[in-house]
Amino acid sequence: QYGIVLDAGSSHTAMFVYKWPADKENDTGVVSEHSMCDVEGPGISSYSSNPPAAGMSLVHCLDQALRDVPKEKHVGTPLYLGATAGMRLLNITNPQASDAVLSAVAATLKSYPFDFRGAKILSGEEEGVFGWVTANYLLENFIKRGWLGEWIQPQKKTLGAMDFGGASTQITFETRDTIEDPRNKVMLKLYGQAYKVYTHSFLCYGRDQVLKRLLSKLLQAENYQATVPNPCWPMGYRKSLSLSSVYDSPCTEKERPSLTLNTTITVNGTGNGTLCALHINKLFNFTTCSFSHCSFDGVFQPEVSGNFIAFSAFFYTVDFIRTVMGRPVHLPSDLKDAAKTICATSWNELLQKAPKLEKRLPDYCAVSMFVYLLTTKGYNFNNHSFPNIAFQKKAGETSIGWALGYMLNLTNMIPAEKPSSHKSIMYNYWVILLLLFVLTTLTSLVTAVCLLRRSKSSAI
Repeated sequence: QYGIVLDAGSSHTAMFVYKWPADKENDTGVVSEHSMCDVEGPGISSYSSNPPAAGMSLVHCLDQALRDVPKEKHVGTPLYLGATAGMRLLNITNPQASDAVLSAVAATLKSYPFDFRGAKILSGEEEGVFGWVTANYLLENFIKRGWLGEWIQPQKKTLGAMDFGGASTQITFETRDTIEDPRNKVMLKLYGQAYKVYTHSFLCYGRDQVLKRLLSKLLQAENYQATVPNPCWPMGYRKSLSLSSVYDSPCTEKERPSLTLNTTITVNGTGNGTLCALHINKLFNFTTCSFSHCSFDGVFQPEVSGNFIAFSAFFYTVDFIRTVMGRPVHLPSDLKDAAKTICATSWNELLQKAPKLEKRLPDYCAVSMFVYLLTTKGYNFNNHSFPNIAFQKKAGETSIGWALGYMLNLTNMIPAEKPSSHKSIMYNYWVILLLLFVLTTLTSLVTAVCLLRRSKSSAI
């Protein structure tokens, strides 16, 4: 069996084709990623002025799905599209445009022979929880098959999940603490087990929106002069920006200046990590909290506990530090020092180290510093808990993200109740094989003993 999910993120769309054995729909660990396809061009929310183009952008990947899924399976293959923070933002600023984009996308999806089951905007909480479900499902933390074909509920704790997209970031983990804000509490029942999960999605804290908000703060600080220094860009890097490119988002519109938006400002990189950290720190509000403890912006968060998996831009940022900068990331201080080193590296040096990453290269200083401040000052990871974060993009061959968890939920592939304890057909085979093995072993032992006795008696 096959299932298709389009993850329509703020910066781009990815299509995932999943597969599982047809007779094992409610098994665990059997759904795997069959193939994936990156849609060319930006996220669907950027087509607000030309909705039909949003639908057309998906054609190349959907054509690939026609080839990846056997023809006789097309009609029975569920097809979903879930849009995340980019469309949440568009829905805030222009609900009509948002509806038009979703309609155009749905029209394209309906024109394919799959079982189209809807295109919708996910809430931040859904995005967080489905990412958590994906990670724990793939790592078999809910339930697994034993080697005798029986169901085993592993005595493993679940893993927390941290997602960092283009427009929002999510943190989700199981907790025993009281969740003081009901908006952050999700009760799940999976395979007969109850889970109390804390989740929160921070809109405007995704990578692209953080960079816009940072530029806004820098321009503000310099009073929108013709040339503005940027300590978060490397020395030797400069760029002319129109104010419209910074203030075209609900995340920055409150800071929009009275200047005309076609005004152009030249921004010069000065590569100063300490100064960069000061500016990024201003993106968070660490002072307001009406609960016993908060992460930031007045949002309740219990103490982080257990192991975590951090994916999406978390992974790409730390991977850059490890592979391009050649530095380990075990402790918060490693992340902070690496961020400062990136900030102090000139544009020419960075280009020599990673020429293929030219487009994103100027922003690694800011993004690394943001990840450091978000995890330590924001989520309160410390020297003891930070080493429990695994920065990873896949579990086995399957990408970690909300898409798989979303499909598992909508196709009811994770039952609320514990699967019936009957053993699979395989179990009978195992029992027969086991008995044959025991029988063969005993026969061999008896034969060996007899031969040994015979040889001894003949020796006498």
